[in-house]
Amino acid sequence: MRRSRLKRKASSVRATPLQPQVGGRFAPLTAEKLIDITNSAFAILEQIGVGGAPPDIRSLALENGAGERSDGRITFSRALVEDMIERACKRVELPGFLRERGIEVGGGRVHIGTGGAAVQVLEAATQVFRDSTLEDLYSLMRVVDACDNIHYSLRPVVARDMTDPFVLDINTAFAGLKATSKPIGTSFFEPANVAPVVGMLDAALGETSFAAQPFCFASVCHVVPPLTLAEEACGVMQECVRLGMPLQICSAAQAGATSPAALAGALAQGLAESLAGLVLVNMMKPGFPCILAFLAFVSDLRTGAMTGGSGEAAVANAAAAQLLLNLGLPSTVSAGMTDAKTADAQSGYEKGYTIALSAQAGADMINLSVGMLGSIMVASKEALVIDNDMCGAIMRTVRGVELLDGSIDLDMIEQVVTGEGHFLGTAQTLDLMTKEYLYPSLGDRQSVSDWLEAGALTVWDKAIARVSEIEALPAPTHLPGDIEAALRERLPIHLSERL
Repeated sequence: MRRSRLKRKASSVRATPLQPQVGGRFAPLTAEKLIDITNSAFAILEQIGVGGAPPDIRSLALENGAGERSDGRITFSRALVEDMIERACKRVELPGFLRERGIEVGGGRVHIGTGGAAVQVLEAATQVFRDSTLEDLYSLMRVVDACDNIHYSLRPVVARDMTDPFVLDINTAFAGLKATSKPIGTSFFEPANVAPVVGMLDAALGETSFAAQPFCFASVCHVVPPLTLAEEACGVMQECVRLGMPLQICSAAQAGATSPAALAGALAQGLAESLAGLVLVNMMKPGFPCILAFLAFVSDLRTGAMTGGSGEAAVANAAAAQLLLNLGLPSTVSAGMTDAKTADAQSGYEKGYTIALSAQAGADMINLSVGMLGSIMVASKEALVIDNDMCGAIMRTVRGVELLDGSIDLDMIEQVVTGEGHFLGTAQTLDLMTKEYLYPSLGDRQSVSDWLEAGALTVWDKAIARVSEIEALPAPTHLPGDIEAALRERLPIHLSERL
């Protein structure tokens, strides 16, 4: 009788299919705080608005219902902002150069990527910090191509050996194009550089047009906090809309410096700045693919310097993700910006909790999160592969606990407890080894004695070896050789052909 009751109980459990990795379970803001901060952002736009609007942006805003204060600041009523939110694109498709490697941004689907525009790299062998180059940019993005848990690559370093702005913009985009078939992101010094880059990306696709497969997005800091529009960036934004390049528009105020020290006030200002950009983009073209990069930076108030690895930065960016998810808008936040200068214990714990909180809060894209050191001033290929390992575990936590068919098998449990006493050899265990469980590539799970016998390798030692393995592989071949040759013939491409 007892066993039949167990069978009936087991059969009554509803199985659910495997779900996509969607965050949002962690909510650092209570419902009341969420409403208060959001209402404050609307009030900032309505009462204070944004300054520094170039003449064409001013005209665009006023023609579409914005107001103007006596001091020239442009204001947006709550009704106008809510109307633009309603028009806005809620799901942004970012295909890869190989379309199937793309991502869908929106709805709390968590993706992890690079970014940060570091100006130095850390040499693994010598532990020397030096200026970053175009070859470094290519090498870092090529490592991204081989990392399963990194989903896109916004340029992680600035090629400091490129001094001409046009040449820099062309080569930055080309390095990403050649290095990886995942979605890439780039940036522009001036509006005039957008069209040549889009033309290059269009030609690279061959028979498919960039308009049909926009595998590269533009990262544009449309605002200089506090609440001042950036003229050149607004021009870049207009050109991207005209030419069909998806946008990631950035507000990157630093609490205690360019936004209020109170985290709630900093979040209200940052949300207002993000929404101001969204309003302008949708005035240019309703529903244009636009992701709000609400990067809630934080100051160390003892010095005024940015601290990327603090608990305050972790919770602020998780709250930024929650605020945008609540409005139904595609989001990017910043995390993983450790203040450590090497991939040490400080780097590990700061990256771990900052990225985990943003992922659990439902950030659609987490920029600056991998490969960065020294408060995003330094990049490292070895840190990148270590972070890839970490991000796999973080994404596994976002996936959560699933109730799949046969997850709770009471007959199996009874057979084990009355038989061999362990589940190691059961059909379920063998079936779920690679479905339910994720295993680190670099992280060590050996016993102490086995680890010592194997050479006592640290994670840094393994990272150096892994980078060497990646760089020994054949270079990516998604960009056809004849197309690359044609691009090199007509554009000032400085990346070596041997790479």
